[in-house]
Amino acid sequence: MAESNNNEMIGFIASTVETISDRLNGIDERLNGIEERMATKAQLEATTIAIRGDIEQTHLRLDTTEHSVSSRFEHVETELSRLRSAVYLLGKDRPEILRLLGHNGS
Repeated sequence: MAESNNNEMIGFIASTVETISDRLNGIDERLNGIEERMATKAQLEATTIAIRGDIEQTHLRLDTTEHSVSSRFEHVETELSRLRSAVYLLGKDRPEILRLLGHNGS
């Protein structure tokens, strides 16, 4: 009877060890799959460098656009000032024209 209990105990332990081993193998396989899908440090660094390059290029384009818009705006302001001066000179004797320019006529 004692030997039967020992055999049962050994069988139980063996099946438990086998179950644990199967579960560990499954976990190991899942971890390997995860590792394969994970990016390496070098891949992350390369991606980061590429993103920084894209940001820098976008920044340069925005600077160029800003300069262009600013230059055009200054040109429009200059032309508007010249136009106002011309209208003022042509209409200085006509109070309704001066009112359009924001002058009170006094």
